[in-house]
Amino acid sequence: MDNYKVVLVDDEVEVIDAIEQRIHWDILGFEVVGSATNGVKALELVEKQQPDVVITDIKMPYMDGLELARRLNKEYQNIHIIIFTGFDEFEYAKEAVHLEVEEYMLKPINALELTECMKRLKKTLDKEREERLNVTKLENYLKDSLPVLQTNLFVSLIEGRVNEEYCEKFLNAYQIDIKGPYYCCAIFHTSEHHVPDGMNPLLLAMSVEHEIKDRLAPEWKNHMFTYLGNALMIIELETEEMVVAFTDACDRFCKWAYRVMGAVVTAGIGRVCDNLISVNSSYDGAREAVSYRVLYGTSRAINIGEIAPKEQEILIQPEDTKMHDLFKAIHLGVPETLEQSVRKEVEKLHNNAQTVNQYNLAIMEMVGAFYRFCANNFIDFNEFCGNVGNPYERVPEMDESTLTAWMIDSAKAISEELKNARNSTSRRMVTDAQNLVHDRYMEPNLSLDTVCSALGVSNSYFSSVFKKETGKAFVTYLTDYRMDHAAELILETNEKSYQIAERVGYLDANYFSYVFKKRFGVSPSKYRTEHLKK
Repeated sequence: MDNYKVVLVDDEVEVIDAIEQRIHWDILGFEVVGSATNGVKALELVEKQQPDVVITDIKMPYMDGLELARRLNKEYQNIHIIIFTGFDEFEYAKEAVHLEVEEYMLKPINALELTECMKRLKKTLDKEREERLNVTKLENYLKDSLPVLQTNLFVSLIEGRVNEEYCEKFLNAYQIDIKGPYYCCAIFHTSEHHVPDGMNPLLLAMSVEHEIKDRLAPEWKNHMFTYLGNALMIIELETEEMVVAFTDACDRFCKWAYRVMGAVVTAGIGRVCDNLISVNSSYDGAREAVSYRVLYGTSRAINIGEIAPKEQEILIQPEDTKMHDLFKAIHLGVPETLEQSVRKEVEKLHNNAQTVNQYNLAIMEMVGAFYRFCANNFIDFNEFCGNVGNPYERVPEMDESTLTAWMIDSAKAISEELKNARNSTSRRMVTDAQNLVHDRYMEPNLSLDTVCSALGVSNSYFSSVFKKETGKAFVTYLTDYRMDHAAELILETNEKSYQIAERVGYLDANYFSYVFKKRFGVSPSKYRTEHLKK
């Protein structure tokens, strides 16, 4: 497998260069994937690179090594931390031990000492990786699956086969404590096509389920089981809004599973419901969310309530269930899949009809299904059926090839309309976020978290949509907007840097100057001098 990733953090660039050059990282089984000169930049780098090890100094500007260690322990508990410093103080060492730091080393760093430290750490990391992928351990875990009766009840719930009269009876009989008041279903789909060498796909899926129980499940009141090869979780929520935080937690897990285990996991999050009997509708939404991985990518969480607003749900009448695959393909919008689905429908149509009357009746039902599907998604089918006039009259007269071509063209047109509606929703969300920045950029606590909270969406979904629409990360957009406004204030007023810093949302004048120089290449005072001369 690949070398373990290391990030170096020290405000002295010379120290970073020396460590990077004097240690034979590749021979030791490590790779330095980046470096940072303070804790703030280090957190950004950790989010991007997802390292296994962070080696950091203690005393640094903006965010010291101990605060960085606290943040890493809270947000990335699997990362191993090595702290070094030139300050030989017992309190630092005691705090470092409290933070479960791997090693505490004094400057100047001895290459031999650090090499031995990395050798010990390599053994620890190898052991952790081996434990996660140990076939014997996974086979034993497979035998310890959830009790059969409980699993059967949960399966019956998501399939909609339990009525309200008997639900409470079964819950009590099987000793299942589930109170709500809100419920949501999540599906964790592990790809069978991306499996580490020598690993059985089934065992990898069970390993993922085991890690979900260890890392994700303890944070949420949930009931977990396996169904159709996927790990499912029914979670209980105090409020409907809590599903946003749950989505972000699932997203972090999916990224961790890919980085550490090599497993490609997609989490589909269904809609929140206020009745356990209705959890089957949440399960249906979770299944649809997983299918959207062809559009939004894998190794992430996809919340159906975010990507498909209420009016964009796949609404299908009971009599249209036979065309579910076609309607699902229309929503996904993948041309190849859509054409295949149309050809299958036409083939079934001709194979099943024994008489002309049966064929005409089936055609009428198919056209009716299209009308209902469009109506349920708030669009007019007449606008997407070409120049055929009245489909009920013209479509039965078409031969097989003409019918196939007409259905493909109509389906693609409907799919494009749904896609435009989704894009419009995404653009509206980005515009709302930009307006929040314009109105509240002067507030020091304005951040990705506060904006997502105001919009009611998860960080993962918002971040991907914002970058896709604007070409830059939200934090970069916020920083650029603040800096552009600061530049205007520098030239239009006589205020000092610390006053301007406060007006654009920075309580620390030194950090403001650092960010300003990073953006414009000069300090605020020099920026004023240079531009006022012109």
